[in-house]
Order: sequence, then structure tokens, then C-alpha cells
Amino acid sequence: MIRLFKVKEKQRELAGNANGGAPTKKQSAGELRLHKDISELNLPKSCVMSFPNGKDDLMNFEVSIRPDDGYYLGGTFMFSFQVSPIYPHEAPKVKCKTKLYHPNIDLEGNVCLNILREDWKPVLNINTIIYGLYHLFTEPNSEDPLNHDAAAVLRDNPKMFEANVRRAMAGGYVGQTFFQRCL
Repeated sequence: MIRLFKVKEKQRELAGNANGGAPTKKQSAGELRLHKDISELNLPKSCVMSFPNGKDDLMNFEVSIRPDDGYYLGGTFMFSFQVSPIYPHEAPKVKCKTKLYHPNIDLEGNVCLNILREDWKPVLNINTIIYGLYHLFTEPNSEDPLNHDAAAVLRDNPKMFEANVRRAMAGGYVGQTFFQRCL
């Protein structure tokens, strides 16, 4: 039975070549689901998706978020997404490429978002993740931090936190750490 499938697969490949087309690469279930998710995206105007490796590489893309509310108003923040072939059974790997002062994003770009970790479920999708990331900018969470210093300042002195965020986004130092301008 297994041989039969291999023979049929080979026949399809040869038929594709005979028609002048390149052999078609079989898409993984993860690629098919991701294609569906992307086609159904309903992003806010402040979020833009791009494919730096071209549209043929759906499994690696970037999303830029420009919050229109909260402490991070006016900043532009870039996130890279790496999607596993077993998506949606495994959450995408998401990294923030913009160095920022944030309680839930550390200086290496790791993101603390529960739906990317323990609360991931296959019913969730890319749209949900992007809205979750956007929510981190409108409502930073000092209770589940990756950057403990930023979380402590947010919790203990929100005015100082706001000043630190503005200084970092304008391109400057917060403590001993330098941040590139992202306004």
C-alpha cells in the first residue's frame, strides 16, 4: 500500500513536469493552516504584516505594531514570527526585534505572553497572537514580567515608568541600557 502512494506521487510529479510546470512542493498541515489564518486576518490599522523572504516563505514573517494608545503611543515595534510545520499544535516563536523598555519584553526580544506559552491551544491563530502583542502595548502587565526592573517601576511609580518609556523610544539611556529611536 505504501508503494502505491509513492508511485502515484511520482506520477503526479512527472505529470507536473510534462505540463511545463515545476514540481509542486507538498505543503505541510502547518503551512495549510497558516495560509488559512493569514487569508482571514483582521488586523487593526496600526499593525502591518510583511514577508522579508518573499510570499513563498509563509512560515517566517514580520509584524510591525504602532500603538495608538497608552505608554507606547507613536512607537513602531517589529516582531519576527517563526511558525513550526506542526502549527497549530505548537505556538509560533515570536521575538521582538525592536529593543524596548517593557515589563513583558526583555532586552533580548523575548516576549512574555501566556498564549505563546502555557495557554496556547490549536484553536488560537495568528490574529489572536497579534492582538495579544498589541494588548501588551496598551496594557503592560507588571504581574508577569520578563524585565523585572521595568515591572517594578511600572508598579511603584507609573509616572517614572512613562518617562523611561518616552526616553527609550526617543533614543536614549534608561539606566545603563541604550535604546535606539523607534518613534
